[in-house]
Amino acid sequence: MRKALLYAICLFALPFIASAQNKAWDGFGIESYYIAGKAFRHSKKMKADFPEMSPAYELNFVQQTYGKASWHQRRRYPIVGLSIAYTVYDKDVVYGRTFSINPNIRIPIITGKKLEWSVRAGFGVGYITKVYSRYPDWDTLNTAMSSHMNNYSYFTTDLRYRVNQHLDILAGANFAHISNAALRQPNLGINKYGAHIGVRYSPVGNNPDRIMRKEAPLKNRWLGQVRLSMAGKEASAPDGPMYPLYLASAFASKRYWGKNKLMLGLDYEYHTDIYMFLKNNEIMPGKEKQNSWKSSVFVGNEFLLGRIGVMFQVGYYLKKDALTQTKLYQKLGGNVYILQQEKGILKELTVHAYLKTHTAEAELAEVGIGAAF
Repeated sequence: MRKALLYAICLFALPFIASAQNKAWDGFGIESYYIAGKAFRHSKKMKADFPEMSPAYELNFVQQTYGKASWHQRRRYPIVGLSIAYTVYDKDVVYGRTFSINPNIRIPIITGKKLEWSVRAGFGVGYITKVYSRYPDWDTLNTAMSSHMNNYSYFTTDLRYRVNQHLDILAGANFAHISNAALRQPNLGINKYGAHIGVRYSPVGNNPDRIMRKEAPLKNRWLGQVRLSMAGKEASAPDGPMYPLYLASAFASKRYWGKNKLMLGLDYEYHTDIYMFLKNNEIMPGKEKQNSWKSSVFVGNEFLLGRIGVMFQVGYYLKKDALTQTKLYQKLGGNVYILQQEKGILKELTVHAYLKTHTAEAELAEVGIGAAF
């Protein structure tokens, strides 16, 4: 199976390598990594343990930006990529293996002539081979994963050494998370941390000529913003009914350095799954609705990449529902800007997809629309 996968990846990569002899492919490269990682139990609800090592193998097809878009220069010419990875959690004993596809971006932190320190973030999809099942496999020991298709989030920090114009050596640390955000139960997700080493080969060159622009800086403006979202969540029992969740946010944002937005505001959530749980179990009779919503105050930051925004948020519950125990939560995800302008009443219109977590455990995945005035 592994040999067939590597053969298919090589066939996929050959057209890129051949085309890359053209100067138009200057800055294109292929990164290959070996990842020595360890998955870990992050909840008492996880019944099975993980082995000492859960290795992974990754190919990342990358392009060094050179200033074609104005945000390239603001972000100090990041590298964008598309990653294909193969992870072995425990050789199909309980958790199986994952095949993932992950669009990603690498942002430089400190850059020198030969050395560079950078961070990379990616959000994609992952197919996991073994999931919780009561029939016909009776794989009930796997309380971490309940669906084959999942969200796959990946974060790394790297040191790069440039050998020459074609070859780079990279090494660093990484963290990966896979789950379906409680769309199906059980869903504790699998978290994995590790170290990696890799090489990047650029057939034409790894440092294309860069376009330098003299543009007026974007104003550090304030905006009033709203978001409306929906999510889905299965009842606590596996193969139970799916319930809708409704989310709304109101917040103020301030753009700074022309490439980031700081956010401060309020989140509201209404969980119909909690309402039905309280109703069906005759808990808090007559007060089910008022114990099925929660509100919070949050602070966040959005990294602006042209018409794409990468958002990180931390919130503190002002009011919790009947089942929530923790006080803090986190959100991460992306915005796509349908409208983005400096003047007018409606200055921004976005669609978004976020993953909400309580530390290492995903709670939900929301999608929706947003507007800024």
